[in-house]
Amino acid sequence: MSRRRNARKKDFRTPRYARRGRVVAAVMLLAFGALAARAVYLQVLNAGELQAYGKKHHQREVTVPAARGVLSDRNGTALAVSTPVDSVSAVPGELAQAPQSWPALCKQLGISRQTLRRELEAHRGRGFMYLKRHLPPAAAAPVRALGVRGVHLRREYRRYYPAGAAAAHVVGLTDVDMRGIDGMELALEETLRGEDGKKVVLLDSRRNRVDEWVRKGVRGGGDVRLSLDSRLQRIAHRELAKAARRHRAAGGSAVVVDAQSGEVLALTNVPSFNPNNRKGVTHRHLRNRAVIDVFEPGSAIKPFTIAAALESGAASPGDRVQTSPGWLRIGGKTLRDPRDFGELTLGGVVAESSNVGIVKIAQKLPPRALQDLFAALGFGAPPAIGLPGESAGVLPRGGGLRPIERASLSYGYGLSVTALQLARAYTAIANDGIMAPLTVMHRPGGASGRPGQRVFTAATARAVRAMMEQAAAAAGTAAQARIAHYRVAAKTGTVKKFMDGAYAAGRYTAVTAGLAPASRPRLVMVAVLDDPRGEKYYGGEVAAPVFQKVMTRALRMLNIPPDGIGAPARGRT
Repeated sequence: MSRRRNARKKDFRTPRYARRGRVVAAVMLLAFGALAARAVYLQVLNAGELQAYGKKHHQREVTVPAARGVLSDRNGTALAVSTPVDSVSAVPGELAQAPQSWPALCKQLGISRQTLRRELEAHRGRGFMYLKRHLPPAAAAPVRALGVRGVHLRREYRRYYPAGAAAAHVVGLTDVDMRGIDGMELALEETLRGEDGKKVVLLDSRRNRVDEWVRKGVRGGGDVRLSLDSRLQRIAHRELAKAARRHRAAGGSAVVVDAQSGEVLALTNVPSFNPNNRKGVTHRHLRNRAVIDVFEPGSAIKPFTIAAALESGAASPGDRVQTSPGWLRIGGKTLRDPRDFGELTLGGVVAESSNVGIVKIAQKLPPRALQDLFAALGFGAPPAIGLPGESAGVLPRGGGLRPIERASLSYGYGLSVTALQLARAYTAIANDGIMAPLTVMHRPGGASGRPGQRVFTAATARAVRAMMEQAAAAAGTAAQARIAHYRVAAKTGTVKKFMDGAYAAGRYTAVTAGLAPASRPRLVMVAVLDDPRGEKYYGGEVAAPVFQKVMTRALRMLNIPPDGIGAPARGRT
């Protein structure tokens, strides 16, 4: 038995089994060689491609948005702030593979399934698409709770404007990506925008976040304090809007300036817009009329014509002017006053707003005296306070003006200005002849940062102020600009509108410019109503009440003491 078993045992030492062993060894060696070659290919030769694939599918670089800086008024009240919101995004290919989740997702986002399908088709092959921008966190929470494959929420910021329409044209606004596109939001873009950060997010095979790390830190935007007083801004906007509605005006502007520092305390326009809800907003609403729209200032320029006469020696404060018979013929054209005012003092010319009187004064001036003074007052040049779109206006340059053109210039025709330019010019009358450089940036302590420019002497400024007080007296053209217990110096203008190459009948710009308190001027204000179509259209009837209401509140709000208690009434002279 044992011999038979031993006989059946295989002898692996025979040549047959030796060859088989070598074949097996060779196959195994080839297999290990192939594996080694594959490893070298994957880990050395093709490592970059595989790493890129891994990063693409399991690693994302996410932008961490920076909060935009706060814009505030001079008292620290916020005018523009960034509030956190969530934007819903998706990986189109992944969301397209989960159609069962569409109904619930569309319901939360407030969109139709047809819209979602169309957007997915439009973004096919891409790695990212927005589904909804800037949802409040409370509205975004239900979307997050759905856990839809391929749908992600990312934290962003949205700009909020507490002052709404009142300060919209100064503060401006941003686009959906938080870039400044108008107003100080645009002008201060570099300061306000900050710098976004970057972080890397590691995802597992189910797209769940398993780890993250910061690649670049976030730098928040810088805060900026403007010169505006939001309280006064709201008052100016409300009174201007009320007047525009009452007199059916096409638009209007109001500017209030600290006469000493040149800080713009209020600048507002109608029509305006709510930057928090831009639905239906057109270019007409966006236009910053106070710095863009130009108009002929009309009689509001007459105090400066008087100043030019006093400075040149062509007139003195005690002079009298004969305006009878109430009209004057120049170069084939007839200039008229509303009636025959007879003989007037220089103050009476301003108070009655006599065109005949002011032209007779201007005729005594050297040929370029008016143009030179108006240029020194900044007419024909932008105010350069940093607001986008500032207009330079139009001021005739060079000599050779015809007599009728020189006459027209003396009472505010033939040049064009903005409300802001006119307010800047009036600071020279308020500051004893020194024109303050305007700014919309808050300057602690009232320093403007730039020296003022002397335009005429202090004596001239004081004499002109006294004449403007007569205009704001009970019998003057600016009587409705008077303020109880304060002395007011003001001048009105009612200007025919130049349209389609000619002055249009029944179309006017109504203006009132002035300062208070007249004894120690602190505030300058200009109110303009464009094309009032109601029964009243004179500057003293429609613009002067806006000046009176806003300036009254401003004087009290800023605790500026009265200077008119017990002062004698000033009548026409």
